Amino acid sequence: MSKPLPHRILILGATSAIAAAVARELLSPLSEFFLVARSAEKLDTIRKDLLTRGAAGVTTYVLDLDNTAAHEQMFSAALDVLGSIDLALIAHGVLGNQDQAQTSSSAAEAILHTNFISTVSLITWLANYFENAHQGTLAVITSVAGDRGRKSNYVYGASKGALNIFLDGVRNRIDRAGVQVLTIRPGFVSTPMTAHLPQGPLFAAPAQVAKGIVKAIEDRKDVIYVPGFWRPIMFIIRSVPEFLFKKLNL
Repeated sequence: MSKPLPHRILILGATSAIAAAVARELLSPLSEFFLVARSAEKLDTIRKDLLTRGAAGVTTYVLDLDNTAAHEQMFSAALDVLGSIDLALIAHGVLGNQDQAQTSSSAAEAILHTNFISTVSLITWLANYFENAHQGTLAVITSVAGDRGRKSNYVYGASKGALNIFLDGVRNRIDRAGVQVLTIRPGFVSTPMTAHLPQGPLFAAPAQVAKGIVKAIEDRKDVIYVPGFWRPIMFIIRSVPEFLFKKLNL
């Protein structure tokens, strides 16, 4: 059974192309947003756009989410503004540079810190908040790259794979409290983060991905691949025997 769309919305990593598209897709005259990201200028652009489209309220908060020590203060500010949180979307993450990461442990650690460690900090606070409230949706963008390690992006993939497993456990713990934990696994999306990659037929637009995310929130899904064709693709990739897989150029 579908549920009503949330009205009090916290978006972390709000200036990402997917996050901004999700915000527009969730928009209604009742929507109140609390948007968090590093760039004050980009946040203000999104704030003005949402207000022009009819949002009830939009508050921005400038923070580098890698700074886990500042998370508690940010959440306190969000609750002061929103009163309570119906939906939290975590869209915070980096692709990183695989070539650097495979030769420099500090470069690999930076990717893992952003995509996993700092995100675990955010999830932990939100999971406890929603569990105590006995309501809410925690939606987290991971990646199909977390389904199997490949030589082209295994550091990024490892960070997302660890995040997938963490979310599995959180869901198993708090679903019984009435909380939806949604793992979002996009494939290639045409965003500034992937602008350096050759754009092919497997690339989706942020708006297309956003529609899939909002539909999954309405339908109380647990795990989605967006677009949906990535589910069979990743099933095939996971099914290739290791003795063959290690010879592939992926």
